[in-house]
Amino acid sequence: MPDSVKGPASYFPSIEKTYGQPVQYWLDLIASRPEEKHMQTVAWLKSEHGLGHGHANALVAHQRAVKR
Repeated sequence: MPDSVKGPASYFPSIEKTYGQPVQYWLDLIASRPEEKHMQTVAWLKSEHGLGHGHANALVAHQRAVKR
């Protein structure tokens, strides 16, 4: 049985289905805003792009963890 995806990446299939963009699209947007704190970027994704809190938070958490 294959290992299941855990952590923020477990939201990725739902994010792609719900918002009609590949995950890389969102990660690139987040990467373009490195000066912001985590929750500022989450709020921006919610207000400007209509993402739900959980999806926005998962994307930002994943992008920021990868960047470290």
